Amino acid sequence: MAFPPTSAPLARALSERDYQEPTPVQSAVLEPAAIDRDLLVSAQTGSGKTVAYGLAMATTLLGESERMERAGDPMALIVAPTRELALQVHRELTWLYAQTGARVVSCVGGMDPGAERRNLHGGAHIVVGTPGRLRDHLERGVLRLGGLRAVVLDEADEMLDLGFREDLEFILDAMPDDRRTLLFSATLPKDIVSLAGRYQKNAHRIAVGGGERGHADIEYRAIRVSPRAAELTVVNVLRFIEAPSAIVFCNTREAVRHLLAILLERGFAAVALSGELSQNERNHALQALRDGRARVCVATDVAARGIDLPNLGLVIHAELPHDPEVLQHRSGRTGRAGRKGISVLLVPPMRRRRAELLLGAARVNASWSGPPSADDIRKLDQQRMLQNPLLTEPAGEEDLAMARALLAERSPEDIAAALVRVYRSQLPAPEEVFDPGPERSVRDRDRERVPAAAGPRTVGAPTAAPRSRIARSVWFRLNVGRQKNADPRWLLPMICRQGMITKADIGAIRIFDRETRFEIDEQVVEAFQAAVARVERGDVRIERVPEGEVRAAVAASAPSMPGQVRRKERPARVNRAVA
Repeated sequence: MAFPPTSAPLARALSERDYQEPTPVQSAVLEPAAIDRDLLVSAQTGSGKTVAYGLAMATTLLGESERMERAGDPMALIVAPTRELALQVHRELTWLYAQTGARVVSCVGGMDPGAERRNLHGGAHIVVGTPGRLRDHLERGVLRLGGLRAVVLDEADEMLDLGFREDLEFILDAMPDDRRTLLFSATLPKDIVSLAGRYQKNAHRIAVGGGERGHADIEYRAIRVSPRAAELTVVNVLRFIEAPSAIVFCNTREAVRHLLAILLERGFAAVALSGELSQNERNHALQALRDGRARVCVATDVAARGIDLPNLGLVIHAELPHDPEVLQHRSGRTGRAGRKGISVLLVPPMRRRRAELLLGAARVNASWSGPPSADDIRKLDQQRMLQNPLLTEPAGEEDLAMARALLAERSPEDIAAALVRVYRSQLPAPEEVFDPGPERSVRDRDRERVPAAAGPRTVGAPTAAPRSRIARSVWFRLNVGRQKNADPRWLLPMICRQGMITKADIGAIRIFDRETRFEIDEQVVEAFQAAVARVERGDVRIERVPEGEVRAAVAASAPSMPGQVRRKERPARVNRAVA
């Protein structure tokens, strides 16, 4: 479908940018019923709405002309909730209106207000800004809105959520009554409808179909991760899914700093975006992503509001978002303007239920799997190397001459091995991670419980901590017992942390005088041993109990007089599957 008729210079700009067909929201604002009217538009982030309202304003600003008149007081004002979004809109409108001679000026918090004042004094056709900075320029008399013909409120729901209602009303009250008001919002809660009713006249309502069900161009994946292995899984996901650029979301600034350090240490070209950075630092980080010097951005939700990165093919939720709206906002950084994207949620077993609720509330379906393994990534590396331009592009005479010289001195196998080493040296090494498996429900665990053998408590017998039973298990021990105040309250978290497992994977715990023995579900034993082996040796050491020793211990603890158990003393619990 071709673009509907629009201003000739804007049509040429679209053609130069290879815009071949409009998105639904761009088509809707150019329909005859929407021309020269106030618009109330509900459309998700990433639907192409910046170009949409740029096109919608064209007839109001240009009429039948192809060039703007000499710049003076602004003819159009775009208000956006964040600096990043305002600067992004400034860039979009600059190229869209380039052939009209339009002067587009930005006014955002964190930038030099003196430079902005000079730009406004020099005249502007379109001004883009954030509510606080625009109000400041209005109160100082620098920004004059008497000649305004159109105003756009972009992501109006976010502006109200961020507490800008008073600033918005101040700005809108300063405008002439005969201007057009175009209000764009992802959702239309009561506050937005109330704002529209107060400041719009006979607005034409546009609701882009499917806006409430997430993005059709985004593939959602949920990856099971073991506790404390989320950062390593991020490494493997970035290696497994080769997107031109990716963004990884964390919930706190501290988590951003920690994950950024891990990625940089492993050789990723990564930058950070968080609220503690200055605007200048943010601008440098975003520019590095746009010009290809960085491939990965680690960010908090607040810092990433409204940013649009080129070729962003992958979003990773290193920590689960707090609500479905945040999930959609994060994921909406990719899959924009008709391009495909992937959104990956990293889900520890104990958070699976929460992840399922988030996905259900957001009305999106996700495919579940374990994390990409190191072997999976190595196999992909082999395939990608064979498709690398170094091997697929035809060689020049100089290349062939050097190749012949190398073949005269080295075998083909030696040369190929050197090429492989060079290729691998440019890639971060994959991490050894494992699939913890889906968390079992309480009902499933009850089915797997095995009755415990009861016997009388004797002097020196182990203290048994009550734990849910597992069908098949392997016994381990650690070198801490009653003499060192061993207690399940701190032993359980420590075992889970060192072995990268969950409490559901641990069966009986038997505390002796000098050591503690515990069961591990047979399904996770291999991964548990591998995780424990990587832990730096300290005061507490975990090792597997030999099978013969387990059988001897179980036999020794069998009661000689069944049924004689003191009422106030808990009997030792033994897993019969082991015996």
